[in-house]
Amino acid sequence: MVRTQIQLTETQNRRLRELARREGISLAEAIRRCVQRALAEKTEDRAALYARAAELVGSLERPEGPQDLAENHDRYLEEAFE
Repeated sequence: MVRTQIQLTETQNRRLRELARREGISLAEAIRRCVQRALAEKTEDRAALYARAAELVGSLERPEGPQDLAENHDRYLEEAFE
């Protein structure tokens, strides 16, 4: 484990201590679990985005592809996700 120091608001500190007390764990463990949950949510979101993007490969109507794809890729992605 890596030791680190953080600053919390009074409300964050109080709520984390209450969580730790309810769960019967240390404050440090409560913080680790909250961080792990937040990281897992972000990872799942990214994986879902990659999966959606992969579904778009080859889905354009014109086999040769649009001539302005490099310049307007955001527009094409937005249209595909609608």
